[in-house]
Amino acid sequence: MTEKNNQIRIFDTTLRDGEQSPGASMTLNEKLELAELLESMGVDIIEAGFPAASSGDFECVSEVARRSSSIIVAGLSRAVPRDVERCGEAVRKAERPRIHTFISTSPVHMKHKLKMGENAVLEAVGRSVAQARGYVEDVEWSPEDATRTDFDFLCRCCDLAIASGATTINIPDTVGYSHPQEYQELFERLIANVANSDKAIWSTHCHNDLGLAVANSLAGVAGGARQIECTINGLGERAGNAALEEIVMAMRVRKDAFAYETNIDATKLSRASKRVSQITGFPVQFNKAIVGKNAFAHESGIHQDGMLKNNQTYEIMNPEDVGVSATSLVLGKLSGRNAFRDKLENLGYVLDDEAMNDAFRRFKDLADKKKDVFDEDIMALVDDQLSGTDELISLHALKVVAGTEGPQIAEIELETEGEIKSARAEGNGPVDAVFNAIRAIIPHDAVLELFQIHAVTEGTDAQATVSVRLSEDGLVATGKSSDPDTLVSAAKAYIHAFNKLEIRRSKSSDSNI
Repeated sequence: MTEKNNQIRIFDTTLRDGEQSPGASMTLNEKLELAELLESMGVDIIEAGFPAASSGDFECVSEVARRSSSIIVAGLSRAVPRDVERCGEAVRKAERPRIHTFISTSPVHMKHKLKMGENAVLEAVGRSVAQARGYVEDVEWSPEDATRTDFDFLCRCCDLAIASGATTINIPDTVGYSHPQEYQELFERLIANVANSDKAIWSTHCHNDLGLAVANSLAGVAGGARQIECTINGLGERAGNAALEEIVMAMRVRKDAFAYETNIDATKLSRASKRVSQITGFPVQFNKAIVGKNAFAHESGIHQDGMLKNNQTYEIMNPEDVGVSATSLVLGKLSGRNAFRDKLENLGYVLDDEAMNDAFRRFKDLADKKKDVFDEDIMALVDDQLSGTDELISLHALKVVAGTEGPQIAEIELETEGEIKSARAEGNGPVDAVFNAIRAIIPHDAVLELFQIHAVTEGTDAQATVSVRLSEDGLVATGKSSDPDTLVSAAKAYIHAFNKLEIRRSKSSDSNI
């Protein structure tokens, strides 16, 4: 049985093998949501679960099968009559049902796990495949731990599986033991030596214990496989499985080396990655290929300069190709002035040279305090700078003592009319102490109507944006400020509001003359 010579079937096992990652269990509704997303992406086969494992898995496979339209829905089954029967029941409502049955074939597995000899394993292979064909026309068979199996015995097993009705033969590198050249040669030798090998589609299933799962999968295709088993984000037991997104984009970007096609809509890869991460609680590492947060991010000044001139200097694919909105020039302490100016312009800010120099200096100060500087940080920084012009009073220094044992104390220095004034005050909490210290230097009767804090971005080093509203004699003014130190931000916001109040009071007095 041959696919179009360059067409590769994508078999996604996120719901089955992916869920076997410790702590990655999913609810029925979550699995149904992912199954729908996978089908919309163009996945050819979805392995929805292991029906005999639990009533929950049976229900999941049954419901995915019932809701499916064009996608092949597979259930996994050991070479045990009751497993095969249960699997057949679970997939029967699918438009295109498949039973995937397997048994271990390596010496170590047969001896220690199965406690079976070669003849008993061969008998189980023939029986289970034939039984599965009684339920469905599409049967996949896998020799677990194939890459550590004696080659002659592996050939006999594959030959028997095809003769018994298997339409797909999967060769799993169950423990991630193989390497690309070896895995490619294994497929070449099997296809050349197994009778009727052309009557089945050959498949890869690679684990990532040595970090070679994607490379091995592609090598298997080069050796004649036309189906790849994989998972979103490479989710799976131990070090995981081959990552679907990496396989798809490797073939798409390097058509010169991998002249193959898939049905995957790559623009949905980022969305699928995020959703699997949210559902399982498994974060995607920042530098993960294709879907990692930093996959299309550049912080080095040299890289950013190259990207501004031509994005092909440092990117081999467009972020939009995988569903990412745009390249991100992540600004940090290594970023240059050109990248900072470009970022400001993209955010809608046009500053003169003096304001630009001041903003860049403030940005560098922030980057030294904070690991990641996001767009929201920069917007807050510039807004704070622009709102701070013409201030009558400014913060010079602040020191706060706080904790479970009071009192909370604030020592503050303000600059007003070119003179530094200082005060020390206590309060019911550190913010109250800061505000009391400000009042000690600039006595006033303004009433604090609003005090609000929110983090500009995620993380413990996020900037805090504080909003303060003061009112006095019918006049109202709101001040905002952002800083990684919440108390500094609070002091600046209060001072900002007070300055605006004083300006409005002055204008009000002028209008009454």
